[in-house]
Amino acid sequence: MPSVPGRCPLDRADGLGFPDGRRRNGARQGGGAVVHRIEVRVYYEDTDLAGIVYYANYLKFIERARTEWVRGLGVDQGALKRDQGIVFAVRRVEADYLRPAVFDDLLAVTTRLLALGGARIELEQEVWRGEERLFAAKVVLVCLSDAGGAARLPAEVRARLEAG
Repeated sequence: MPSVPGRCPLDRADGLGFPDGRRRNGARQGGGAVVHRIEVRVYYEDTDLAGIVYYANYLKFIERARTEWVRGLGVDQGALKRDQGIVFAVRRVEADYLRPAVFDDLLAVTTRLLALGGARIELEQEVWRGEERLFAAKVVLVCLSDAGGAARLPAEVRARLEAG
């Protein structure tokens, strides 16, 4: 069944997700990964003089999506820092700006876990307007201690990320 025009492919009427076979929120993909999705509206403050979303704001959009992703998995980042002295930090971002978003666009930001290491989390994040992929990024996060050094992911956090 085709997707509804103007809607994110995650919202296809058949519930299957992306045209290339990736699945919607909560559904398993190949390799067991789940796609998490949030919506973001483009405000005037997000745009530049050309009227398109300023490139750095895509990084803000995907940051919000990562925060909601871990929150949705039951990971309280404030408690993690307070109780265990552990935080997540971005180590690397590979970003492709494919098409511009403009004022008042309703965007879908997706997050998918690619890999987990001892202290490392690799994610794929994308920004969609309807069925148009506007932005794609591979993000590498590291788990850091209060002292700023690498720290192993706590077992409970690892289990939630793997299950999510």
